[in-house]
Amino acid sequence: MSDHCLLELNNISKSFSGVKVLDDVNLKIKRGKVLALVGENGAGKSTLMKILVGVYTPDKDSGEMKFEGEDVNHSSLRQTQDLGISIIYQEFSLVPYLKVYENIFLGRELRTRAGLLDKTTMRRKSAALLSRLGMSISPDEKIYNLSIAEQQFVEIAKAVSLKVKVLILDEPTAPLTPKEVENLFKLIRELKAHNVGMVFISHHLEEIFQIADEVLILRDGCSVGYKDIAETNIRELIHLMVGRNVDQEFPKNDNPIDYSGVPLLSVHKLKRDAGCPEVAFDLYKGEILGIAGLVGAGRSELVKALIGADSCEVKELELNGVRVSIGDPASALESGIGLLPEDRKTQGLIVDFSIESNIVINSLRTSLNKAKTLDRNNMSERSRKQIKDIRIKTNSERTIVKKLSGGNQQKVVIGKWLSTQCKILIFDEPTRGIDVGAKAEIYNLMRYLTNRGIGIIMISSELPEIVGISDRVLVMRKNNIVAELAGEKINPDIIMEYATGVNDINGEDNASKA
Repeated sequence: MSDHCLLELNNISKSFSGVKVLDDVNLKIKRGKVLALVGENGAGKSTLMKILVGVYTPDKDSGEMKFEGEDVNHSSLRQTQDLGISIIYQEFSLVPYLKVYENIFLGRELRTRAGLLDKTTMRRKSAALLSRLGMSISPDEKIYNLSIAEQQFVEIAKAVSLKVKVLILDEPTAPLTPKEVENLFKLIRELKAHNVGMVFISHHLEEIFQIADEVLILRDGCSVGYKDIAETNIRELIHLMVGRNVDQEFPKNDNPIDYSGVPLLSVHKLKRDAGCPEVAFDLYKGEILGIAGLVGAGRSELVKALIGADSCEVKELELNGVRVSIGDPASALESGIGLLPEDRKTQGLIVDFSIESNIVINSLRTSLNKAKTLDRNNMSERSRKQIKDIRIKTNSERTIVKKLSGGNQQKVVIGKWLSTQCKILIFDEPTRGIDVGAKAEIYNLMRYLTNRGIGIIMISSELPEIVGISDRVLVMRKNNIVAELAGEKINPDIIMEYATGVNDINGEDNASKA
């Protein structure tokens, strides 16, 4: 083994219920280097990492693990932490009702000479760790009051506080703004300078070329490539990941949108509270209306107010030219409006329920028989129709949702709303945490929906996504719609100029109407 190698996994295989999910995989993590781990959802990335940190054990006689040259046979996360190996999962492991510093030192609290909790030192060290990450989060803040991005940095601070030697980052940039990503990459480079070895898992392939030194590509549980990052490119990685050429062009809208007709949805006035400006916009039949802006611009808050999930001071709406009143999500559903939330696992799905239960849950009334009891045959028929129409990869409608990949979970959310006959769907970060192959499927599905006359409002932090698939784009800043763009004006540079306020005139936002 090289002196530079911190950790090795050799010839690792893993099976569940007779199904092999990893097959003879090798991995090396070197001191002061970042190894990118890429592959479609279901390729085996998470299973490999759980073996590395001791959550799973590999199949008997399948291989070995070495740490700093010594054989390792660990069976718990605590033993892994004692070795200096730490992982930050995409789903956070923080305790929401504890304070930031309590989470950072959970299970290894500092104590005074008298044996009492040394809260002062824990607060001070937590503040220093967060400051190092460029975050001004109070150590005394409760976790449930933090944004997803802030929680991510608390997780990172916790890992760094463990005097980590090997750090595994699972989709760390998914909830972060560009500035926060910059802070994270700065920390990663600092850790590299201190000889920390890292595994960086991301579906944002362009990030890998910014921060990684090497890349391991998994497909269907097998290693299909191990490359120096300087010797490969995005196109090659995609081909290795999916085993086929993925069309990177976004599906075009082949059906002309009649912007001279009556809008599908007209928001004449919407004012969330006294501190927010009043906004207005239209959505047309068969259109994808993108909403761009930096995190904190008010995009998600706008659509939550629209469907009545959040309170609203002023709201005047029309559907197909008819005035409607939407005071809560139930009335939005009755009006044919559905929201696919950013956090699909906690807000869009009941992951311990079956595909069938999730798809029919919003429309159980239509599954009642004459005796006013649930018609199971009707429920199965409706869920099988959605599985077929939107191509959910499963053997049965009875499959538990948490066993599906991220892309297929997103399709279940879509199927849930389609079963209610919704005419307007709001996608909040539709491809967050979804691999490149599944992204293409989601984009094609969105176009399939607009071709059926459904109107889509799409919030996305990914500029290529906004530019590639939107028919029109609204740009938000400080809770206001500062620009409406169409045609050639749907351009990354123009969008960012409005999102950041670069082209404000006399300190006021200049709304550009295309």
